[in-house]
Amino acid sequence: MAITSQDICTAAEQLNGFVGFHGKRGTHIVRFSEDAFGMDVADASITPCSEFVWRPESGRRMALCRERLALLLRQHVDDRLNIGEPLRVYLRRTDLPEIVAERSLR
Repeated sequence: MAITSQDICTAAEQLNGFVGFHGKRGTHIVRFSEDAFGMDVADASITPCSEFVWRPESGRRMALCRERLALLLRQHVDDRLNIGEPLRVYLRRTDLPEIVAERSLR
């Protein structure tokens, strides 16, 4: 079965969890509830994973960022984040450009 760009975008929209920037450590961390972040993670930096993986381009156009997806994969909690095969294929296919789509923020 071929995996299409639409399959990859749909999989990205179904990601679970939240990402926040840990100022003291200088790194992003993933949690599964907004309440799980400590005082050292600013509320403004807590983003749903399904939005975190999209990088703004111009206007309503956004790119599905392989670097941000890879950051989530390095957390080693793939099943809890809901990282499926379409996203794994997308990460492996570095020979193809990143997907750019017009979308609206939630």
